[in-house]
Amino acid sequence: MNRLNFRRKYINIITGVALTCTSAFSIASADKPGEGVKVTPMFSSVAEERFRGEIVIAGLKDLGYEVQEPKEAEYATMTLAVAYGDADFTVQMNEILHASFYEKAGGDDTMVKAGAFMPGILQGYLIDKKTADQYHIKYITDLQKPEIAKLFDSDGDGKADMTGCNPGWGCELVIAHHMKAYNLEKTVNVNQGSYFALMADTITKFKEGKPILYYTWVPQWISNVLVEGRDVVWLEVPKTDLPDGKNDVNTTYEGKNLGFAIDTANSVLNRKFAEKNPAALKYFLLAHITAADESAQNLKMQQGENKPADIQRHAREWISAHQQEYNEWLEAARHATTVAAK
Repeated sequence: MNRLNFRRKYINIITGVALTCTSAFSIASADKPGEGVKVTPMFSSVAEERFRGEIVIAGLKDLGYEVQEPKEAEYATMTLAVAYGDADFTVQMNEILHASFYEKAGGDDTMVKAGAFMPGILQGYLIDKKTADQYHIKYITDLQKPEIAKLFDSDGDGKADMTGCNPGWGCELVIAHHMKAYNLEKTVNVNQGSYFALMADTITKFKEGKPILYYTWVPQWISNVLVEGRDVVWLEVPKTDLPDGKNDVNTTYEGKNLGFAIDTANSVLNRKFAEKNPAALKYFLLAHITAADESAQNLKMQQGENKPADIQRHAREWISAHQQEYNEWLEAARHATTVAAK
């Protein structure tokens, strides 16, 4: 073989190998579009909301992203972290309850609302059904009456003691507004602190047959321990009255005006991260769970399965039970990278 022919054959072999390697690399990249990209989750300090985060973390890992240890903070700080790029996403920002946090952190200029991750979030005030039936208590404004408020008095000051929510969660602002709007400041004390510790005391009182009054939200495990309609009932408000004055939102659940907007937990991404990562953006646009899913998982936590490894296992079990849908999210995410590259 002369030198020219040998050189041509050598070039053809090298070219073939290169094409084969390029093809293999393209397949791998298409399957794992997030390879080499680090992603930092941002979660609230409420452990009962970690389950939804573990589901999206699993998907990001399946797409090849290098998921870093999640950061935790209260909701306002959480929102700022996503807006400023200290974190890349959260799935724990409520559309309405946390709207002011979102806008103050830059809103759509700094973040992207990438999808409704969990709709159907309820909030409101409940009392035990026995007391509600005995004294015909239906509205939160019934607590304006000193004789009704005294039924829920735990410290002897004549005012009703209500378990409230933690400062920094956002709900405390609505509760404080309601106390003024519904003229309850003279007859109701809102107890704030560690919410779940306070609720443990509230549940103990219920088991002892004492009247209880508390704020809560659904989904979470409390709704499976104090069951609405059997153990407790929602208190209605006479009319919607929210701190921002946007009172045309839906606050009605099963014919009762709960006074809080029926809310949705969004997937929210840092805008720069979203623009650079079409696969992740598409995944978050599709990923979702139901409020019932989270309530069921939260009950497992309340029953003792509350370690990080437990929550991660719960997420894997959820994915296994929804495998086809989960796979469809991943395939759509992979396709989004291909389309963006053209």
